[in-house]
Amino acid sequence: MNLNSKNIPSPRREFIKKGTAISALLTASPLLGYPEIIDTNKPQEIRPKSAAAPTNRNPGRLFGIQVGPDSLVDEGTEKVLDILQEKGAINTIFLTTFTHGQGLAGRQTESTLHDHGAPASSGKPFYGGNFATPHPEFYKNTTLNDMRAPDFDNIDIVAELLPATKKRGIKVFCSVEDQMRIERPGAKGAAEIDLYGRPANTLCLFNPNVRAFWTSLATDLCKSYDIDGILFFNEHSGPLLSALGASHFQSINSSRVTCFCDHHRRAAIEHGINFERTRQGYLKLDQFVQASLKDQRPSDGYYVMFQRLLLEFPEIIAYDRLFDIGKHQVLEEVKIAVKGVSKNLQVGFHIEHVNSFNPFFRATRSYSDLASKADFLKVVVYNNCGGERYANFIRNIGSTLFRDVPKEELMRFNNHLLNYGNEAKFEDLASTGLSSDYVYRETQRALAGVEEKCSILPGIDIGIPVGTNSRIASPDDTYAATIAAFHAGAPGVILSRKYSEMKLANLEAAGKAIRDGSKKVLP
Repeated sequence: MNLNSKNIPSPRREFIKKGTAISALLTASPLLGYPEIIDTNKPQEIRPKSAAAPTNRNPGRLFGIQVGPDSLVDEGTEKVLDILQEKGAINTIFLTTFTHGQGLAGRQTESTLHDHGAPASSGKPFYGGNFATPHPEFYKNTTLNDMRAPDFDNIDIVAELLPATKKRGIKVFCSVEDQMRIERPGAKGAAEIDLYGRPANTLCLFNPNVRAFWTSLATDLCKSYDIDGILFFNEHSGPLLSALGASHFQSINSSRVTCFCDHHRRAAIEHGINFERTRQGYLKLDQFVQASLKDQRPSDGYYVMFQRLLLEFPEIIAYDRLFDIGKHQVLEEVKIAVKGVSKNLQVGFHIEHVNSFNPFFRATRSYSDLASKADFLKVVVYNNCGGERYANFIRNIGSTLFRDVPKEELMRFNNHLLNYGNEAKFEDLASTGLSSDYVYRETQRALAGVEEKCSILPGIDIGIPVGTNSRIASPDDTYAATIAAFHAGAPGVILSRKYSEMKLANLEAAGKAIRDGSKKVLP
C-alpha cells in the first residue's frame, strides 16, 4: 500500500481536492505534494460558503486515541505506548476508566480479532466498573460508592499508566461512560422506570444519587491522579426518539421508553409539564408504533397520525426535552466538579453518532449550547460503520412515522436536510460506508456550530465492529477519513472506538494522516 499515491482508490467517493476547493484555511496553506481530496461523483461547488470553518482557539494540537484497560494488561504498558507513538503519532490517551459496557473496554471478540492483544475468550467475562482506585471520602453523598471493577485482578489502570506517559510527555484523560450495572450495591432505586412501571438497565439522571455519583467520580479522579482532564460519555436518548427507534443501534421498543420514576415526576411538575398527560401521550405513541410495525396503516397515513398525536399531546415533546435538561445538567455539574479541582483541567463530552444523521436529534443538541459546558467536544464522525448505522436509522423511522415513504426516497430527502453529499444508495450503505466527505462536512458543521467557544476533536472510526456484510475499512480509507478532519479545520482527532479493535496497518495510516495534516494544515 502506498499512502502517498495520487491514485488512491475511490470506491467510497474519497474526497481528494486541494487549494480553492477546500476552504480559506487550505487556500492559505495548499497541500503541495499530497493526494488531492475530491469526491469524484459531484461538482466542486457542492460545499456552501456558510460551511467555512471558523478560526479555532484550541490550546494545543491533540492527537488522541481511546484505550481500554485490557490492552495495557494484555500487551504491556510500554509496548502499547511504543506502538501508539510510532505508528499512530499519538500524544494523548483517553483511558477508559469507568464503564460497565464493552464499547470502550473489554477484550476484542474472535470475530474482530486483529494482529495484537488477546481475545475475549482468554479471560473472564467482562464486568466493568471503576478501573481506578475509588477513594471513599469523595462518595459520601451517594449510595453508588462501591464501583471497583473486578476485572484484571483489581489493577489500578490509571496508576499503572501515568508514570510511563509522564516520561514520554503524553497527556492522559480519564474516559467516563454512563454505563452501569443496576445490580451493583447501592444502585437499587437509581434505575430508570419505563412506561409500564418496570425498572430499566439505565440510571435516572434526575436521581440525586446518580448526579452525586458522577460529580464524586470526576472529583476523585482529578484530585487523586495527575491527569489532564475528563471525557464524559452518555449516549442515552430521550423517550420520543427511543420510542421511534430513531438512533443507530437500538431496536424499536416503544413500550420500554423511560423515565417515569418519581424523580422525573417531580422534575416534570417543576418545569410545568403535566406528568399524567405525558404518560397518556406516550401510551398512545406506543399504540401507534406497535400498529405501524404490524403494517396497520391509519386512514390518514402514518406521518399525519404521528403529527396528530404530537398536537393532541404536546407533553410528548416537552417530556423529551426534559430528558435533555437532565442530561445537560449532569454535563454542567461534571464540568463544575473538574474545574473546582483545577481550572487547568480540561473537560470534554462525547457527542453520539445519531447527532450526525438524525435531524430530530440535531434540533435538540445545539453545538453552541454544548460548547459552553465543555473545553472540547468529541464529535462522532465514524464513516465506515456510519453506513450501516445510517441505514438502520432510516430503516427504523421508515417503519413508523415515515412508513409511507420508500426507504431510498426517505434517505435522499434526509441527506438534503443534513447537507450530505452524494452518498451510496440505501441498499448499499452498509457495504459502502459513508464517504470521507461526510467526515469533512460534519467536522465543519461542528466547528461552525461551537462559534469558537470550545475545541472540536472529531472521533475517527478505526475498526469499529460492523455486520458480516458491511464494509471493512482499508488503510487508504482510514487515511482519507483522518486527513478529511484536518482539511475541515479540526486541530486534532480522537481515534476510536478503542485500540484493541484496530488493525495496526489502519492505525499506522491514521498516524500518517496526523503527521501530514498537522504539518500541512494546522498553523
